[in-house]
Amino acid sequence: MENIIIAKNLTKKYGSFYALDDVSFEIPKGRIVGVIGANGAGKTTMLNAVLGLASYDGSLSVFGKDPSRDRASLMQDVCFISDVATLPKYMKVSEVLDYVEQIHDGFNREIALGYLAKTTVPLDKRVRALSKGMTTQVHLAVVMAIDAKLLVLDEPTLGLDIIFRKNFYSALLEEFFDEERTIVITTHQVEEVEHILSDVIFVKGGKIVLSSDMDSLGELFVELMVTPGKEEEANALGPISQGTAFGKTTNIYRGVDRETLKALGETSRLGLADVFVATVEGGA
Repeated sequence: MENIIIAKNLTKKYGSFYALDDVSFEIPKGRIVGVIGANGAGKTTMLNAVLGLASYDGSLSVFGKDPSRDRASLMQDVCFISDVATLPKYMKVSEVLDYVEQIHDGFNREIALGYLAKTTVPLDKRVRALSKGMTTQVHLAVVMAIDAKLLVLDEPTLGLDIIFRKNFYSALLEEFFDEERTIVITTHQVEEVEHILSDVIFVKGGKIVLSSDMDSLGELFVELMVTPGKEEEANALGPISQGTAFGKTTNIYRGVDRETLKALGETSRLGLADVFVATVEGGA
C-alpha cells in the first residue's frame, strides 16, 4: 500500500515544551484517518507540519515532497479546512468561486455550484453575511471542487449544529472521497466520525500512544463485565482501565485474548471514544 505521508522522528519544541516529541507515522493512500487527542496534545501541530505551516526537526515527506521547502507545489494536491473560516468576508459567494477559479487549475466550478445548489447558501451574499454553517458549506464546496489528493480537516465542524455536522460528513463521503484520495481529520466529536474512519492515531503530550486501523482496534480492545467472585482473576490479566456498572466491576483490556476473558464474565466491543479514554487515561 502506497504511503503518501511518511514522518520520522518529528519533533517541535517551544522552549521546554514539546508540541511533538519524536513522532513517527505513515498514512497510506485512500484512507480516512482520525487524529484524536485532547486540547494541546499536538494534533494541530502535526497537521501544520504536514501542510508546511510549521517548522520541525526530523523528516517529513508528503507525496514525496518536503512540506517546508515545496509547499507551493504540494498545495496543488492538498486542501485544508480548519475550524476558523478563512474565506474573504468582503467577497460574495459567487466572487469566491471566481477567485478560486483564477488561482487554482484543478478547480471545477460546476462541481462547486452543483453542491451549493443542494444548500440554502445564496450566491449573491457576502461571506460576512453568512452563518457559520453556510460559510463551512461554501468552504466545503470549494474544496470538493478541487481535484486534490489529500484533504486535511482540523476540527471542521466545530460550533456547527448536529444537522450541519451530519450533512458535512455525508457530503464528504458521497462527493469527495474515493480510493485515490486521502482524508485526515482531527475532531473532538469522536462519535460522529467513528463510522467513516479507516484508521486512528491517538496523540497525548506530543507523542503517538496508539496507531491502528479500525478493524484491528475492535479486536485489540475488549470490555469485560466481571462475574462476581472472578475479580481477582480478572485483575491478574492487567486491565488498562476499571470502573463499575450495575454493581459489577468493568475492566477494559488491550491485547488480551477474548476467549480467555469470556470465562470471567460478559465481553463487549468498545466504541472509539471509550478506547481513546481508556488508552489515554489508563496509560496503555
